[in-house]
Amino acid sequence: MMKMRHTALLAGLVLMTAACGGGTTRSDVQQQQSSAPAATAASSAAANPNAPLKQGLKIAFLPKQVNNPYFTIADNGGIEAAKEFGGEGKEVGPSDANASSQVSYINTLIQQKQDAIVISANDPNAVVPALKQARAAGIKVVSYDSDTAPDGRDIFVNQASAEDLGRTEVQLLAEQIGHKGKIAILSATPNATNQNTWIEFMKDELKKPEYKDMELVKVAYGNDDDQKSFTETQGLLRSYPDLAGIISPTTVGIAAAARYLSDSPYKGKVKLTGLGTPNQLRKFVKDGTIDAFELWNPADLGYLSAYAAAALASGQITGAEGEKFKAGKLGEYTVGAKGEVLLGKPTVFNKDNIDDFDF
Repeated sequence: MMKMRHTALLAGLVLMTAACGGGTTRSDVQQQQSSAPAATAASSAAANPNAPLKQGLKIAFLPKQVNNPYFTIADNGGIEAAKEFGGEGKEVGPSDANASSQVSYINTLIQQKQDAIVISANDPNAVVPALKQARAAGIKVVSYDSDTAPDGRDIFVNQASAEDLGRTEVQLLAEQIGHKGKIAILSATPNATNQNTWIEFMKDELKKPEYKDMELVKVAYGNDDDQKSFTETQGLLRSYPDLAGIISPTTVGIAAAARYLSDSPYKGKVKLTGLGTPNQLRKFVKDGTIDAFELWNPADLGYLSAYAAAALASGQITGAEGEKFKAGKLGEYTVGAKGEVLLGKPTVFNKDNIDDFDF
């Protein structure tokens, strides 16, 4: 856990949802949201903010893939929260990040009569039919890290503003390369909602005059697989030997890219930034492979998601805008438009502060 905590609600940022594409864009998601304005609340029943949290709640975390360090940290944070409020948390999920790989797990969780499912969607639409069945069975659904289409969940716990995350990563890399040169993006899966939304804002940020000497030459996909991400990094440098920098908004991708660069002639010459954890990237910051990168505290993301799920399952909230609930040590949160809850401000890590964090 972080020795220094950054849990204030996001007002406006200068890092969303990591671990984490071209199928779904922010405009796609907005269109889905506008076509289903009432879909964020699973029930028409009025919320009772004074209702106590139910004891013995069963909450299942369904990440994009298990054995991903980012999701291990996040889901353990959620399991910790469940213990605090007398519930039972567990992590289940696929070992791959394919679009439909989570569906069978959702079906099993329905059969197990879980009280809530907390999911980071590999694809915003592929999981929706199964999640609708879960909601029809009375199971509350919280998306975290990567959203589903709005009619698939009650609440979306977002790491931070998607727009700010996308723009900030461009800003970080631009500072490192002097606002000049060819750049590439190493993403996760082609259909990851969060990745695609961030990338859309990265591209928009690059249209500003201050980036006129920067050129985005390629968006590559490592599928949140270490070896494929490593190979994609290698391919980028072979195709563009004059590449100035890489943005990898995925914890698996940035670690694989750093590993490749650290043992190559490009170390220190090709700048790398994106989203990663301090423990994962500390050695690469200290050896000069990475100057700076960003992330929120993934344990806090899982922790908040568990409390949101418990608040829904206990009737404290329904997912309507303006509702409030308490999330243990993180304090009180407010449900925003379209059922979105923002975790808070992310942190930029560099050689000056990385040893202040342990996660």
